Amino acid sequence: MDINYELYKVFYYVATTLSFSEASKNLFISQSAVSQSIKMLEKKLNQTLFIRSTKKVRLTAEGEILLRHIEPAINLIKRGESQLIDTDSKGGQIHIGASDTICRYFLVPYLERFHRQFPKAHIKVTNATSIRCAELLETGQVDLIVVNSPNAYLGNLSNVRKIKDFKDVFIANEAFSDLKGKKLTLKQLLDYPILMLDKKSTTSEFLHSLFQQHQLDLVPEIELSSNDLLIDLASIGLGIAFVPDYCLPRNAEKLFSVEIEEELPTRELAIAYNEKVPISSTAKEFLNYF
Repeated sequence: MDINYELYKVFYYVATTLSFSEASKNLFISQSAVSQSIKMLEKKLNQTLFIRSTKKVRLTAEGEILLRHIEPAINLIKRGESQLIDTDSKGGQIHIGASDTICRYFLVPYLERFHRQFPKAHIKVTNATSIRCAELLETGQVDLIVVNSPNAYLGNLSNVRKIKDFKDVFIANEAFSDLKGKKLTLKQLLDYPILMLDKKSTTSEFLHSLFQQHQLDLVPEIELSSNDLLIDLASIGLGIAFVPDYCLPRNAEKLFSVEIEEELPTRELAIAYNEKVPISSTAKEFLNYF
């Protein structure tokens, strides 16, 4: 089927913004031209791709299927263009996906070293959960990711390298001082308010799975998207926070580890890239650090 690439490009921008006006701004064409392009594409495919109303636009089931195939292709073209431009400028670029916690407490020294070695290179970091990072990599939106493992969403990637072991810890402040020197079972721990990351994270999946293995149902008191906030809330006595040991502040005198009888499995940080998508020489240099 002979369909102009520009039609797919217009479809991509409408599908990702769910707005004809936003797509027209991004593409620097009129809203009428956007609308006509979508109508032409729908006619050529003999499918309705969008459900339009006066207030919003949403994808049909057929539109969602098409987007899943178009998005990686558009991103691959964008990355190819960027690599050529950066090669010409001799600076290069690297686009990394990682969570806030991993960026702040693990990646910063590596980024600093890389910047010193390649001062002209353009470094872009997209913050997202480890689950979302795997999706960004699979759709070609980033060159590589640094994520928590185990991570079921890495299953489609063969180039995954473990780079650091870490343990998770339960932490509390003096409001729970009666727990110092004691070892709680996971069942006993449920009697206390648990603070943890939200369900969109691999850490949440890991902890819920751990409790389920002991036939226990974990119902947290608070779920957040930031480990730093969990530590802050534990510091003022709102509950017992579950966080990776590598992000604990060095001056955390007010906090102590709550000991658990059951052995908590070790987790890892992993770096991954998609071998199906060419990566820049700059990204390869960064991979050599690990």
